[in-house]
Amino acid sequence: MLKVIRQGEVYSPNYIGKTDILICGEKILLVDKHINLNGFSNYLDMEEIDANNKIVVPGFIDQHVHIIGGGGEAGFYSRTPEVLLSSIVKSGITTVLGVLGTDATTRHLESLYAKAKGLETEGITAYILTGSYEVPIVTITGDVKRDVILIDKIMGVGEIAISDHRSSEPTKNELKKIATKVRQGGLISGKKSIVQFHLGDGEEGLKMIFELVEETEIPIRHFVPTHVNRNRKLLEEAKQYGEIGGYIDITSGITPELGFDDAIKPSKAIKECLEFGVPLTNLTMSSDGNGSMAVYSNTGKLKGLLVTTLDSIHKEFKDLIQQEKLPISEAAQIVSSNVAKILGIYPNKGCINTNCDADIVVLDNELNIDIVFAKGQKMVENGEVLVKGTFEDKEL
Repeated sequence: MLKVIRQGEVYSPNYIGKTDILICGEKILLVDKHINLNGFSNYLDMEEIDANNKIVVPGFIDQHVHIIGGGGEAGFYSRTPEVLLSSIVKSGITTVLGVLGTDATTRHLESLYAKAKGLETEGITAYILTGSYEVPIVTITGDVKRDVILIDKIMGVGEIAISDHRSSEPTKNELKKIATKVRQGGLISGKKSIVQFHLGDGEEGLKMIFELVEETEIPIRHFVPTHVNRNRKLLEEAKQYGEIGGYIDITSGITPELGFDDAIKPSKAIKECLEFGVPLTNLTMSSDGNGSMAVYSNTGKLKGLLVTTLDSIHKEFKDLIQQEKLPISEAAQIVSSNVAKILGIYPNKGCINTNCDADIVVLDNELNIDIVFAKGQKMVENGEVLVKGTFEDKEL
């Protein structure tokens, strides 16, 4: 079936003006100012979508989602359930990177891989990271490099926890060896292959990552710290890291409103980074979605548990534009093409161009989500989810 999105204000993520987009199957077949299909409509199954007065951007890519649930550090009751397809697509997200997180004992990479495959069957694109918070790294094949080389869905390792009371206190030499294996695995498999670091509130901050960059021959692009907006000191270090060429991942699910008293609002943190001189291309935003977010007091006492939601990406995307006055093209880049390039899935993902995957979000003039296409399938229309997960709304 052919689908034509007509005359939306298209950001590819660069602004290309009022444009038509022709979708065939899972791919964008053509992007042009006006696509004339006269004479074909009598012979082809075709749907036309009027996007006049609407904004069209690439589907959001969330590189940090607990797709099989997260948490558990407050006891077994604090484990969150698996993510639902509807909660992903209604947030404008069409590609996810699944992570294991805190618990690599009662949760397993094999389950993470299976969930990613299941989400793909249900309609979106999903990848995973091998490993978890802890070192030595848990793997599927018994070796980080083998995981990266042999398992299609694995895009690197993470989230490895550092500067956090929940980390396994990895040494710098341990991290060097892990990063080397990830780098080697990426070279052999043709993947970008990243090491994603969970940053906590510890005093060490980004120190170990700076030292890894300085003391090894591993390119800085392999090291991706996340949650860097959780406190002021960490954000200031992250700005310096971004200034020397490192990637910075801001967590949209960490905000003062959610009980993170020292956190910097994500959209504000991004604006600060840009004003500091961090290149736009080095900034990304992820949700930490579906994780059990434990909020601790200064004395280490658990204050409360929250479930981070994936829709925080869309909320902060809107705030970047409406409150921080960032151009739509730049805000879209932070949640689409920048992430795709870091993961090595660009130009199939993260853009609206001929031969790209048809992952598209249509927004109304208030930047609310109207329509979502994932691999050419309409998942959301009029803000309502059309395609749900296999067992959603079913009595068991």
